[in-house]
Amino acid sequence: MNSTIDPHKVPQKILVSGEKIPCIGMGTYGSDHFSADEIADAVLLAVSYGYRMFDCASVYGNEVQIGKAFSVAFEEGRVTRDELFVTSKIWNDMHGRGDVLISCAQTVKDLGLDAIDLYFLHWPFPQSAVCQCDSGTPDMKSRTFSADSFLHTWRQMESLVDMGLVRYIGMSNMTIPKLEAILPLCRINPVAIQMELHPSFQQEELFNYCIEHKIQPIGFCPIGSPMRPDSETMQSDIVDIALPEVLSVAKAHHVHPAVVCLKWAVQRGQIPIPFAVDAQYLLSNLECVTNDPLSDAEMQLIRNSDYNCRLIKGRQFLWEDAKGWEDLWDIDGTITR
Repeated sequence: MNSTIDPHKVPQKILVSGEKIPCIGMGTYGSDHFSADEIADAVLLAVSYGYRMFDCASVYGNEVQIGKAFSVAFEEGRVTRDELFVTSKIWNDMHGRGDVLISCAQTVKDLGLDAIDLYFLHWPFPQSAVCQCDSGTPDMKSRTFSADSFLHTWRQMESLVDMGLVRYIGMSNMTIPKLEAILPLCRINPVAIQMELHPSFQQEELFNYCIEHKIQPIGFCPIGSPMRPDSETMQSDIVDIALPEVLSVAKAHHVHPAVVCLKWAVQRGQIPIPFAVDAQYLLSNLECVTNDPLSDAEMQLIRNSDYNCRLIKGRQFLWEDAKGWEDLWDIDGTITR
């Protein structure tokens, strides 16, 4: 295994604007297992290894530390700002009038950048924080999806582009019914949508919808998120790196099953954003997309391993009258209210 990967050897995806961006990025959500400083150290190491895309979010609680890592990388000449593609996301309690600008400006400051390359609306469900006096713990109260409310927030996102605080805007955790309600009303369309994507949950219909509308899919949980919170775990969940199809391909290529998941993701067309802090995994995740591609037959084999197993169910975003987490995802093809 090489000690660094030439970024020019990493395949690229082309946004609707014509701009080319890396086909793989580093996710930075790991605060339930690692400290902000540990994640920032991993970001700095990833820059040295050849990563050029980093996915952040205000709610991850580590943007200040990651910003310091970027500053070190710039000061030491490891990378220039123009070589990086940095994304972030606005959290659900900042959808109100004027809040989007406040949140984005804070992220720009925390990351130590002049602008964010791509700024996502993290979830389509606004929430309000109500403090529980007995514990001091925020209790996030969710509201159902409203096209009017979402559009009000999206208009503020569009203004960020006008002001030069962000270059592109995107959406996350959407469904086709929600997109059908929103896209015709957008002045500035999303260039990308983040969604859960891995072999056992391929979201083919939503994936194809995005491609048809010239929206780049970005896949989180690309290897099945084995370190996800306990609150998002069910006994019936499928472990992607234990799928027979994935194991068979991994054996043929003499690689870890996680590597197969990432190769499949890139060759399919989404941009995976795996999280890692371990040096070996960081390097392996990047290197694997530069060599030894899967065959058409292997791609088809993994395509057949789609069991519609959603891992990130989003129970914490349910509103008072919701029947279950399925209500978040418009299972019947209509927006659940």
